[in-house]
Amino acid sequence: MAPHNTVTRRALIIGGGIGGLATGIALRRIGWEVNVFERAAELREVGAGLGIWANAMRALDRLGLAEAIRIARPPAPSGGIYTWRGQPVMTESHEALEQRVGEISVVLHRAELLDLLYGALGAEYVSLGRLCARISQNETGVTAVFADGSQITGDLLIGADGINSVVRSQIIGDGAPIYAGYVAYRGVTQFDPTRIIAGEYWGRGKRFGMAPMSGDRVYWWATRNAPAGDRMHAAEAHALLRTLFKEWADPIPAIIEATDPEAVLQHDIADRQPLERWSAGRVTLLGDAAHPTTPNLGQGACQALEDAVALADALAAHDDIAMALRDYERRRIPRTSRIVLQSRRIGQIGQWSNPLACSLRDSLLRNLFAPRQAAAIDPIVGYRI
Repeated sequence: MAPHNTVTRRALIIGGGIGGLATGIALRRIGWEVNVFERAAELREVGAGLGIWANAMRALDRLGLAEAIRIARPPAPSGGIYTWRGQPVMTESHEALEQRVGEISVVLHRAELLDLLYGALGAEYVSLGRLCARISQNETGVTAVFADGSQITGDLLIGADGINSVVRSQIIGDGAPIYAGYVAYRGVTQFDPTRIIAGEYWGRGKRFGMAPMSGDRVYWWATRNAPAGDRMHAAEAHALLRTLFKEWADPIPAIIEATDPEAVLQHDIADRQPLERWSAGRVTLLGDAAHPTTPNLGQGACQALEDAVALADALAAHDDIAMALRDYERRRIPRTSRIVLQSRRIGQIGQWSNPLACSLRDSLLRNLFAPRQAAAIDPIVGYRI
Protein backbone atom coordinates (compact mmCIF):
# COMPACT_ATOMS: atom_id res chain seq x y z
CA MET A 1 0.00 0.00 0.00
CA ALA A 2 1.38 3.42 -0.90
CA PRO A 3 1.39 6.14 1.75
CA HIS A 4 -1.41 8.71 1.61
CA ASN A 5 0.94 11.64 2.09
CA THR A 6 2.60 12.76 -1.14
CA VAL A 7 5.51 14.43 0.69
CA THR A 8 8.51 12.11 0.95
CA ARG A 9 9.38 11.35 4.53
CA ARG A 10 12.70 10.30 6.00
CA ALA A 11 13.28 7.50 8.47
CA LEU A 12 16.46 7.28 10.53
CA ILE A 13 17.24 3.66 11.38
CA ILE A 14 19.76 3.10 14.16
CA GLY A 15 21.32 -0.33 13.69
CA GLY A 16 22.39 -2.08 10.50
CA GLY A 17 21.68 -5.68 11.47
CA ILE A 18 18.98 -7.90 10.05
CA GLY A 19 16.11 -5.85 11.48
CA GLY A 20 17.54 -2.49 10.50
CA LEU A 21 18.38 -3.47 6.93
CA ALA A 22 15.02 -5.20 6.44
CA THR A 23 13.23 -2.11 7.73
CA GLY A 24 15.13 0.06 5.29
CA ILE A 25 13.99 -2.17 2.43
CA ALA A 26 10.39 -2.25 3.65
CA LEU A 27 10.16 1.53 4.03
CA ARG A 28 11.78 2.20 0.67
CA ARG A 29 9.12 0.00 -0.90
CA ILE A 30 6.39 2.34 0.43
CA GLY A 31 8.15 5.49 -0.73
CA TRP A 32 10.10 6.61 2.34
CA GLU A 33 13.65 7.90 2.28
CA VAL A 34 15.82 5.94 4.68
CA ASN A 35 19.21 6.30 6.32
CA VAL A 36 20.62 3.32 8.22
CA PHE A 37 23.37 3.97 10.74
CA GLU A 38 25.52 1.09 11.99
CA ARG A 39 28.10 1.48 14.75
CA ALA A 40 30.41 -1.24 13.34
CA ALA A 41 32.94 -0.28 10.71
CA GLU A 42 31.85 -3.22 8.54
CA LEU A 43 28.87 -5.52 8.30
CA ARG A 44 29.96 -9.02 9.16
CA GLU A 45 29.03 -11.93 11.39
CA VAL A 46 31.50 -14.77 11.67
CA GLY A 47 30.66 -18.32 12.58
CA ALA A 48 26.92 -18.09 13.18
CA GLY A 49 24.11 -20.01 11.54
CA LEU A 50 20.52 -18.87 11.41
CA GLY A 51 17.16 -20.59 11.11
CA ILE A 52 14.78 -18.82 8.76
CA TRP A 53 11.45 -20.36 9.65
CA ALA A 54 8.36 -20.28 7.48
CA ASN A 55 7.03 -17.11 9.12
CA ALA A 56 10.27 -15.28 8.29
CA MET A 57 10.21 -16.62 4.73
CA ARG A 58 6.80 -14.99 4.34
CA ALA A 59 8.22 -11.70 5.62
CA LEU A 60 11.10 -11.99 3.16
CA ASP A 61 8.53 -12.63 0.43
CA ARG A 62 7.03 -9.25 1.26
CA LEU A 63 10.49 -7.74 0.76
CA GLY A 64 10.96 -9.53 -2.57
CA LEU A 65 13.83 -11.66 -1.26
CA ALA A 66 12.47 -15.08 -0.35
CA GLU A 67 12.84 -16.61 -3.79
CA ALA A 68 16.59 -16.05 -3.77
CA ILE A 69 16.79 -18.12 -0.58
CA ARG A 70 14.46 -20.82 -1.89
CA ILE A 71 16.61 -21.28 -4.99
CA ALA A 72 19.93 -21.35 -3.15
CA ARG A 73 19.06 -23.24 0.02
CA PRO A 74 17.55 -26.67 0.69
CA PRO A 75 14.75 -26.95 3.25
CA ALA A 76 15.72 -27.24 6.88
CA PRO A 77 16.17 -30.84 7.97
CA SER A 78 13.97 -32.82 10.28
CA GLY A 79 14.62 -31.87 13.87
CA GLY A 80 13.41 -32.13 17.41
CA ILE A 81 14.60 -32.72 20.95
CA TYR A 82 16.74 -35.71 21.96
CA THR A 83 18.36 -36.85 25.17
CA TRP A 84 22.09 -36.36 25.49
CA ARG A 85 22.49 -40.02 24.51
CA GLY A 86 20.53 -39.44 21.29
CA GLN A 87 17.19 -40.96 22.26
CA PRO A 88 14.25 -39.11 20.66
CA VAL A 89 11.99 -37.08 22.93
CA MET A 90 10.05 -34.89 20.48
CA THR A 91 10.71 -35.03 16.74
CA GLU A 92 9.30 -33.31 13.68
CA SER A 93 9.98 -33.85 9.97
CA HIS A 94 10.36 -30.74 7.82
CA GLU A 95 7.98 -32.31 5.30
CA ALA A 96 5.23 -32.53 7.91
CA LEU A 97 5.84 -28.97 9.08
CA GLU A 98 5.93 -27.61 5.54
CA GLN A 99 2.70 -29.41 4.69
CA ARG A 100 0.95 -27.90 7.69
CA VAL A 101 2.17 -24.32 7.36
CA GLY A 102 2.55 -24.13 3.57
CA GLU A 103 6.12 -22.79 3.45
CA ILE A 104 9.66 -24.10 3.78
CA SER A 105 12.11 -23.27 6.54
CA VAL A 106 15.85 -23.02 5.87
CA VAL A 107 19.18 -22.76 7.70
CA LEU A 108 21.82 -20.43 6.36
CA HIS A 109 24.80 -18.43 7.55
CA ARG A 110 23.84 -15.15 9.20
CA ALA A 111 26.38 -13.34 7.02
CA GLU A 112 24.60 -14.62 3.91
CA LEU A 113 21.31 -13.07 5.02
CA LEU A 114 23.05 -9.81 5.90
CA ASP A 115 24.66 -9.73 2.45
CA LEU A 116 21.29 -10.36 0.79
CA LEU A 117 19.60 -7.56 2.75
CA TYR A 118 22.50 -5.14 2.28
CA GLY A 119 22.54 -5.73 -1.46
CA ALA A 120 18.78 -5.29 -1.73
CA LEU A 121 18.80 -2.03 0.22
CA GLY A 122 21.91 -0.54 -1.37
CA ALA A 123 25.18 0.63 0.16
CA GLU A 124 24.23 4.27 -0.44
CA TYR A 125 21.57 4.04 2.28
CA VAL A 126 23.90 2.61 4.96
CA SER A 127 26.46 4.57 6.96
CA LEU A 128 29.02 2.45 8.83
CA GLY A 129 31.05 3.43 11.86
CA ARG A 130 28.27 5.70 13.17
CA LEU A 131 27.54 5.29 16.87
CA CYS A 132 24.33 6.98 17.99
CA ALA A 133 24.97 8.78 21.27
CA ARG A 134 21.56 10.34 21.90
CA ILE A 135 18.32 11.40 20.27
CA SER A 136 16.00 14.37 20.58
CA GLN A 137 12.64 15.23 19.06
CA ASN A 138 9.95 17.87 18.79
CA GLU A 139 6.65 18.32 16.97
CA THR A 140 8.30 18.57 13.55
CA GLY A 141 11.08 15.99 13.58
CA VAL A 142 13.54 13.73 15.40
CA THR A 143 17.32 14.10 15.51
CA ALA A 144 20.04 11.51 16.00
CA VAL A 145 23.32 12.81 17.43
CA PHE A 146 26.37 10.63 16.87
CA ALA A 147 29.51 10.08 18.91
CA ASP A 148 31.56 12.11 16.42
CA GLY A 149 29.31 15.14 16.99
CA SER A 150 27.46 14.89 13.68
CA GLN A 151 23.68 14.81 13.58
CA ILE A 152 20.81 14.22 11.21
CA THR A 153 17.10 14.95 11.41
CA GLY A 154 14.20 12.94 10.01
CA ASP A 155 10.48 12.39 10.42
CA LEU A 156 10.82 9.06 12.25
CA LEU A 157 13.59 7.28 14.15
CA ILE A 158 13.67 3.51 14.58
CA GLY A 159 15.86 1.90 17.19
CA ALA A 160 17.03 -1.41 15.71
CA ASP A 161 20.24 -1.37 17.73
CA GLY A 162 20.00 -4.62 19.62
CA ILE A 163 19.47 -5.82 23.17
CA ASN A 164 21.60 -2.98 24.63
CA SER A 165 19.81 -0.37 22.53
CA VAL A 166 20.80 3.25 23.05
CA VAL A 167 17.43 4.29 21.67
CA ARG A 168 15.56 2.07 24.13
CA SER A 169 17.57 3.47 27.04
CA GLN A 170 16.42 6.96 26.11
CA ILE A 171 12.72 6.34 25.50
CA ILE A 172 12.10 3.44 27.93
CA GLY A 173 15.01 3.44 30.38
CA ASP A 174 14.35 0.00 31.85
CA GLY A 175 17.92 -0.86 32.78
CA ALA A 176 20.05 -3.83 31.88
CA PRO A 177 18.90 -7.04 30.16
CA ILE A 178 17.91 -10.04 32.30
CA TYR A 179 20.56 -12.77 32.36
CA ALA A 180 19.03 -16.20 31.78
CA GLY A 181 21.64 -18.11 33.80
CA TYR A 182 23.46 -19.83 30.95
CA VAL A 183 26.11 -19.18 28.33
CA ALA A 184 25.81 -20.09 24.65
CA TYR A 185 28.54 -21.15 22.24
CA ARG A 186 28.21 -21.24 18.47
CA GLY A 187 30.24 -22.48 15.57
CA VAL A 188 30.22 -23.51 11.92
CA THR A 189 32.47 -26.27 10.63
CA GLN A 190 33.02 -28.43 7.59
CA PHE A 191 31.34 -31.73 8.36
CA ASP A 192 29.42 -34.40 6.49
CA PRO A 193 25.77 -33.34 7.02
CA THR A 194 24.54 -36.88 6.38
CA ARG A 195 26.20 -37.94 9.65
CA ILE A 196 24.04 -35.75 11.83
CA ILE A 197 20.51 -35.97 13.17
CA ALA A 198 19.51 -32.33 13.36
CA GLY A 199 17.92 -30.96 16.48
CA GLU A 200 18.75 -30.17 20.08
CA TYR A 201 20.15 -32.65 22.59
CA TRP A 202 19.29 -32.02 26.25
CA GLY A 203 21.39 -33.07 29.21
CA ARG A 204 21.76 -31.77 32.77
CA GLY A 205 22.48 -28.06 32.78
CA LYS A 206 23.69 -28.13 29.21
CA ARG A 207 22.41 -28.63 25.67
CA PHE A 208 23.85 -29.15 22.21
CA GLY A 209 22.16 -28.44 18.88
CA MET A 210 23.14 -28.90 15.26
CA ALA A 211 21.79 -28.33 11.77
CA PRO A 212 23.26 -28.86 8.29
CA MET A 213 24.10 -25.90 6.08
CA SER A 214 25.15 -25.51 2.47
CA GLY A 215 28.64 -26.44 1.33
CA ASP A 216 28.94 -29.53 3.57
CA ARG A 217 28.91 -27.37 6.67
CA VAL A 218 27.22 -27.88 10.00
CA TYR A 219 26.04 -25.10 12.28
CA TRP A 220 26.13 -26.04 15.96
CA TRP A 221 25.37 -24.40 19.27
CA ALA A 222 25.80 -25.40 22.89
CA THR A 223 24.78 -24.08 26.30
CA ARG A 224 25.91 -24.53 29.88
CA ASN A 225 24.78 -23.08 33.18
CA ALA A 226 27.27 -20.44 34.34
CA PRO A 227 27.44 -17.10 36.14
CA ALA A 228 27.09 -13.98 34.01
CA GLY A 229 30.31 -12.83 32.40
CA ASP A 230 31.99 -16.24 32.63
CA ARG A 231 33.93 -15.62 29.43
CA MET A 232 37.16 -17.18 28.22
CA HIS A 233 39.35 -17.21 25.16
CA ALA A 234 37.81 -19.01 22.18
CA ALA A 235 40.38 -21.82 22.32
CA GLU A 236 39.72 -22.30 26.05
CA ALA A 237 35.98 -22.45 25.36
CA HIS A 238 36.63 -25.05 22.66
CA ALA A 239 38.66 -27.17 25.08
CA LEU A 240 35.91 -26.88 27.72
CA LEU A 241 33.25 -27.98 25.23
CA ARG A 242 35.34 -30.99 24.22
CA THR A 243 35.34 -32.05 27.86
CA LEU A 244 31.69 -31.26 28.61
CA PHE A 245 30.33 -33.14 25.60
CA LYS A 246 32.92 -35.88 25.10
CA GLU A 247 30.48 -38.68 26.06
CA TRP A 248 27.44 -37.30 24.25
CA ALA A 249 25.72 -38.92 21.27
CA ASP A 250 27.69 -39.33 18.08
CA PRO A 251 28.71 -37.18 16.23
CA ILE A 252 28.60 -34.35 18.79
CA PRO A 253 32.21 -34.86 20.00
CA ALA A 254 33.42 -35.10 16.40
CA ILE A 255 31.67 -31.86 15.41
CA ILE A 256 33.33 -29.98 18.25
CA GLU A 257 36.67 -31.55 17.39
CA ALA A 258 36.29 -30.50 13.72
CA THR A 259 35.67 -26.85 14.63
CA ASP A 260 38.47 -24.30 14.49
CA PRO A 261 39.12 -23.51 18.19
CA GLU A 262 39.61 -19.83 17.37
CA ALA A 263 36.20 -19.64 15.66
CA VAL A 264 34.04 -20.53 18.67
CA LEU A 265 31.70 -17.68 19.59
CA GLN A 266 30.32 -17.28 23.11
CA HIS A 267 27.82 -14.95 24.73
CA ASP A 268 25.60 -14.69 27.78
CA ILE A 269 21.95 -15.47 27.07
CA ALA A 270 19.58 -12.70 28.13
CA ASP A 271 16.23 -11.17 27.36
CA ARG A 272 14.01 -8.40 28.74
CA GLN A 273 10.53 -8.20 30.16
CA PRO A 274 7.95 -7.57 27.42
CA LEU A 275 6.79 -3.96 27.19
CA GLU A 276 3.32 -2.49 26.82
CA ARG A 277 4.69 0.19 24.48
CA TRP A 278 7.71 0.56 22.22
CA SER A 279 7.23 4.12 21.01
CA ALA A 280 7.50 7.70 22.20
CA GLY A 281 6.51 10.48 19.83
CA ARG A 282 8.38 9.93 16.58
CA VAL A 283 10.60 7.16 17.93
CA THR A 284 9.96 3.42 18.04
CA LEU A 285 11.84 0.17 18.56
CA LEU A 286 12.26 -2.94 16.44
CA GLY A 287 13.80 -6.41 16.73
CA ASP A 288 16.04 -7.08 19.73
CA ALA A 289 15.79 -3.45 20.80
CA ALA A 290 12.04 -3.95 21.28
CA HIS A 291 11.69 -7.59 22.33
CA PRO A 292 15.02 -9.37 22.85
CA THR A 293 14.41 -13.07 23.28
CA THR A 294 16.42 -16.09 24.23
CA PRO A 295 17.22 -18.30 21.20
CA ASN A 296 15.19 -21.32 22.30
CA LEU A 297 12.52 -20.90 19.61
CA GLY A 298 14.93 -19.70 16.91
CA GLN A 299 12.76 -16.63 16.39
CA GLY A 300 15.02 -13.63 17.06
CA ALA A 301 15.81 -12.73 13.46
CA CYS A 302 12.45 -14.04 12.29
CA GLN A 303 10.56 -11.63 14.54
CA ALA A 304 12.75 -8.71 13.43
CA LEU A 305 11.80 -9.47 9.82
CA GLU A 306 8.13 -9.57 10.78
CA ASP A 307 8.54 -6.25 12.60
CA ALA A 308 10.00 -4.60 9.50
CA VAL A 309 7.05 -5.58 7.34
CA ALA A 310 4.46 -4.71 10.00
CA LEU A 311 5.97 -1.27 10.60
CA ALA A 312 5.91 -0.50 6.88
CA ASP A 313 2.29 -1.65 6.69
CA ALA A 314 1.32 0.61 9.59
CA LEU A 315 3.13 3.62 8.13
CA ALA A 316 1.51 3.01 4.76
CA ALA A 317 -1.94 2.90 6.35
CA HIS A 318 -1.66 6.12 8.40
CA ASP A 319 -0.44 9.61 7.53
CA ASP A 320 -0.09 10.46 11.21
CA ILE A 321 3.15 8.95 12.54
CA ALA A 322 1.94 8.60 16.13
CA MET A 323 -1.16 6.76 14.95
CA ALA A 324 0.97 4.53 12.73
CA LEU A 325 3.24 3.62 15.63
CA ARG A 326 0.25 2.72 17.81
CA ASP A 327 -0.98 0.49 15.01
CA TYR A 328 2.48 -1.10 14.72
CA GLU A 329 2.50 -1.85 18.44
CA ARG A 330 -1.01 -3.31 18.25
CA ARG A 331 0.13 -5.63 15.46
CA ARG A 332 3.34 -6.75 17.12
CA ILE A 333 3.46 -6.49 20.91
CA PRO A 334 1.04 -9.34 21.77
CA ARG A 335 2.78 -11.80 19.46
CA THR A 336 6.36 -10.93 20.36
CA SER A 337 5.56 -10.90 24.09
CA ARG A 338 4.21 -14.44 23.91
CA ILE A 339 7.31 -15.61 22.05
CA VAL A 340 9.69 -13.97 24.55
CA LEU A 341 7.98 -15.64 27.50
CA GLN A 342 7.60 -19.01 25.79
CA SER A 343 11.25 -19.05 24.74
CA ARG A 344 12.29 -18.11 28.26
CA ARG A 345 10.32 -21.03 29.73
CA ILE A 346 11.79 -23.51 27.27
CA GLY A 347 15.30 -22.36 28.15
CA GLN A 348 14.66 -22.65 31.87
CA ILE A 349 13.38 -26.21 31.49
CA GLY A 350 16.13 -27.16 29.04
CA GLN A 351 18.79 -26.03 31.50
CA TRP A 352 17.53 -28.03 34.48
CA SER A 353 20.39 -29.88 36.14
CA ASN A 354 18.74 -32.04 38.81
CA PRO A 355 18.85 -35.68 37.60
CA LEU A 356 15.34 -36.55 38.79
CA ALA A 357 13.88 -33.34 37.37
CA CYS A 358 15.57 -33.98 34.01
CA SER A 359 14.25 -37.53 33.88
CA LEU A 360 10.73 -36.30 34.61
CA ARG A 361 11.11 -33.50 32.06
CA ASP A 362 12.08 -35.90 29.28
CA SER A 363 9.23 -38.25 30.11
CA LEU A 364 6.64 -35.48 30.14
CA LEU A 365 7.90 -34.04 26.86
CA ARG A 366 7.80 -37.44 25.22
CA ASN A 367 4.43 -38.58 26.47
CA LEU A 368 2.44 -35.43 27.13
CA PHE A 369 3.77 -32.62 24.98
CA ALA A 370 4.98 -34.45 21.85
CA PRO A 371 1.42 -35.24 20.69
CA ARG A 372 0.56 -31.56 21.08
CA GLN A 373 3.66 -29.97 19.60
CA ALA A 374 1.93 -28.92 16.36
CA ALA A 375 -0.52 -26.84 18.36
CA ALA A 376 2.40 -25.07 20.02
CA ILE A 377 4.66 -24.68 16.98
CA ASP A 378 2.25 -23.84 14.19
CA PRO A 379 0.99 -20.47 15.53
CA ILE A 380 4.61 -19.31 15.66
CA VAL A 381 6.05 -20.79 12.48
CA GLY A 382 2.86 -20.73 10.43
CA TYR A 383 2.11 -17.06 11.11
CA ARG A 384 1.22 -14.99 8.06
CA ILE A 385 2.41 -11.41 8.27
